[in-house]
Amino acid sequence: MTSFRSTYDGSLDGSGLRVALACGRFNDLITERLLSGALDALRRLGVDDQSITVAWAPGAFELPLVAQRFATSGDFEAVVCLGAVIRGATAHFDHVAGQCAAGIQRVQLDTGVPVVFGVLTTDTIEQALERAGTKAGNKGFEAAVAAVEMADLLRQLPKTGGQEVER
Repeated sequence: MTSFRSTYDGSLDGSGLRVALACGRFNDLITERLLSGALDALRRLGVDDQSITVAWAPGAFELPLVAQRFATSGDFEAVVCLGAVIRGATAHFDHVAGQCAAGIQRVQLDTGVPVVFGVLTTDTIEQALERAGTKAGNKGFEAAVAAVEMADLLRQLPKTGGQEVER
């Protein structure tokens, strides 16, 4: 049996956790369902409604800026980005989806706050609906669960350079 110096594992206890949800309004038929799933997950995991903040951005491309504002405010232990980018007949999908993902990742790495990518990138609206609460579950629910787990995991991990990252 292998022994490790330390093992860290985030829990799914959201008690006392403050979470921000950044939602893209474009394709709101989908994002409203993702938001419902995320809220359901947060409540089930013990996050109080008064500790949840929701902001609506015009679309997925704007989510990284909203996430950055939330993450740098010092008011939240986790941010969940929810949106839906559905492929069309132009290259617009590739630019929006890629830049949204890269921006969200950058915010997370720059701030040290978990920023979870709950943005659907699908070929069709049917695929998006499947991932927003029908056949394939609800990816908003899954993103919120990941946010709670990451927030707890980061609480446990050693601080950067012996001290917490400035936010």
